[in-house]
Amino acid sequence: MADIIAGSVRTDYRVVDRTLIVDLGGRRRVLSSAPQGGGVALVSYVLNHQVDGHDVTPNGHPRRFGDPARCLRQVAARYGLKGTTVGLMTAVPMTQLVTARYEAEPLWIECFATVGVTNAVRAGEVGTKRAARQAELVSMVPGTINLILLTNGNLSTAAMVGAVQVATEAKTAVLLEAGVPSMLSGSSATGTGTDVVVIACSRKGEGPFCRYSGTHTVLGALIGQAVTYCVSAGLRKGKRGSMFPHR
Repeated sequence: MADIIAGSVRTDYRVVDRTLIVDLGGRRRVLSSAPQGGGVALVSYVLNHQVDGHDVTPNGHPRRFGDPARCLRQVAARYGLKGTTVGLMTAVPMTQLVTARYEAEPLWIECFATVGVTNAVRAGEVGTKRAARQAELVSMVPGTINLILLTNGNLSTAAMVGAVQVATEAKTAVLLEAGVPSMLSGSSATGTGTDVVVIACSRKGEGPFCRYSGTHTVLGALIGQAVTYCVSAGLRKGKRGSMFPHR
């Protein structure tokens, strides 16, 4: 495999007030679990909007966000974004944004990440009514790991799904190594209840074609490196900012 080289992101992006705006430079194929524009789509912009994780109503109860998708569409309109957008939410301050670029010719991967784990859980824990209620209460505070991954590769649909898989494996490995606890049980967390992954790649006929993206591939290795770096750095930034409990 070609040597993997790390560097600074080259994709155009900006942070306005509390919103990260990633300009994809035209429409790209995107697969995501985002609350606004999620699924498979041709997308021009990806937003990561910071909300107040400790927002409360006048009577002291945690404020529930009504419709995240509508809120995010309003954010896009506020900044005059004309193209199709995918929108994410986070309670992590944009000062804790982490970015990275990894490349192995002819492929490159760029990652934008915000890492918050106040909502950390272990996959499979919500199996009882009591646990479900605990999860609902925890999720009122939107501590989330948002990963936005861009590549010049022209990924098959299977490779786009595989990219999500590898990104998730890398994220979970970092959490396990760091000993991040589940807010429900105290056992090792594998993610948070509101994590989002966005995969943006070149349109068909553009960029190097990638049929697969598993951990045996160059693309998979690039994704693993980028996500590992970003989640690790995000945890360190969050710990310094006291954004999450950590044992």
